[in-house]
Amino acid sequence: MNDKGRRAGIRPPNFTRRQVVGAAVSGTVLYGAPGLLRLRAAAAATKGGVLSVGATGGGAKDHLDAHGPVGYPDIARTYALYEPLLNRNPDYEYELLLAEEISANPSADVWTIRLKQDVEFHNGKTVTADDAIFSIQRIIDPDNPRVGAAGLTDIDPQGFKKIDERTFSIQLKQPFAVFDEQLGQYFNGIVPVDYDPTNPVGTGPFQFGSFTPGEQSRFPANRNYWVEGEPHVDELVIIDFPDDTARVNALLSGQVQAIDNLPLGQLRIVEATPELKALVANTGAWLPFTMRVDQPPFDDVRVRQALRLIVDRQQMIDQALAGHGWVGNDLYSPFDPCYASDLPQREQDLDKAKALLKEAGHENLVVELVTSPVAAGVVEAAQVFAEQAKGAGVTVNLRKVDTGVFYGDDYLKWTFAQDFWFTRDYIPQVAQGSLPTAPYNETHWADPAFIELIDEARGTLDEGKRCELLRQAQQIEYESGGYIVWGFRNQVDAYSAKIDGFVPAKTGTPLGNYSFGKVYFV
Repeated sequence: MNDKGRRAGIRPPNFTRRQVVGAAVSGTVLYGAPGLLRLRAAAAATKGGVLSVGATGGGAKDHLDAHGPVGYPDIARTYALYEPLLNRNPDYEYELLLAEEISANPSADVWTIRLKQDVEFHNGKTVTADDAIFSIQRIIDPDNPRVGAAGLTDIDPQGFKKIDERTFSIQLKQPFAVFDEQLGQYFNGIVPVDYDPTNPVGTGPFQFGSFTPGEQSRFPANRNYWVEGEPHVDELVIIDFPDDTARVNALLSGQVQAIDNLPLGQLRIVEATPELKALVANTGAWLPFTMRVDQPPFDDVRVRQALRLIVDRQQMIDQALAGHGWVGNDLYSPFDPCYASDLPQREQDLDKAKALLKEAGHENLVVELVTSPVAAGVVEAAQVFAEQAKGAGVTVNLRKVDTGVFYGDDYLKWTFAQDFWFTRDYIPQVAQGSLPTAPYNETHWADPAFIELIDEARGTLDEGKRCELLRQAQQIEYESGGYIVWGFRNQVDAYSAKIDGFVPAKTGTPLGNYSFGKVYFV
């Protein structure tokens, strides 16, 4: 979800990432701009009104826990209620949110965080170092690790030190050159020490009102929000829509003022309708096919390689995404400075695919592909793939399930399925999906050489050396991993012309990083 811009660190805008890493090595303290990018002029905004938003998917397993979002409705609620210490903004640059400053010692094994002054939770309590420490400890709790735990495994559980009411340090078990990137994930929100996810309290632009899993949630405005002038509306309502048609109809009828993941076939209709606006962002978000490497037939690397060779990637972009994307090469994180762009572009080769399948003893292979409308283009990609596979003598039986079933008890167990991911740099993405400890290791990937390279790269302060290690890791995944990364999609959302304030997000997170606090009626 962005241009091929260089990754930005925790720094003033004029510093390069290399300067930041160098400063960390030398012990220099760098100060981040205190949320200036989040401040916007609100003079033209009309205050008030109820903003209703249609979110893709949802089901009985929906929840409000700051540290465990899965599907789009969960993620939308997370952005409304909570905030991490730092996060990627719509331009895919890191900006400080609740932190005023983040710095590392010369060896990058002690990180010091200073919080912004006088930021309050929804209940009026001032955010302190105790709350931040509690939140991170809750995330890494070994008895109940949350989504962000896999990216924070280097933390010494006894290594938290409160320096004063706004400042604390974290001792790591080993150097971690990009530890700040792991803190800067939307699912690592800061919550109070007495946090109760059934009656949630955060620092976001909206606060808890009511919640019915699989249906809707209502969040009144946080009128003591730390970003001046926000939010503009009085209340946010998030409604779950597992069905694409129902979600679009809700926008057309005025039931909601915005929807995420506009079906791409509807984009021209929206663009031709004066009462509606489309929000299109060029991103590095991806919709992979997921092959479990520990289950037949995908436990044979030749089968995985064959299926990757079946895909006509440009045709997949043209048909599944209606042209709104760009070709992938079975690797994610295309905007990471360490992205292995030198690896040969994989092209469709049906003859080679047939030969590999024959060699593996899987001529005339029949597989079941589980698909679901979890994001725009997913079901369409499954249909295109099934047609392409016929050219290699492979029969793909599609099993379409609703989003509640897909993310239900069998999620992460499907032998051959799909999913959606937002843009991340390589190390944070690996922590989420490509390590045995990852919360969403849907391919059950556990390659020892790959793990060793990732571990070494995490502790390598020199960016050039770190990139070389990561390129080696990417080559292993490119050759034998369990993902088919056929392309990167544009994020396409839609909203009523009666509202304004959304901007395209290169992160791939819908509706400008679900920037509900910035939206106003016109």
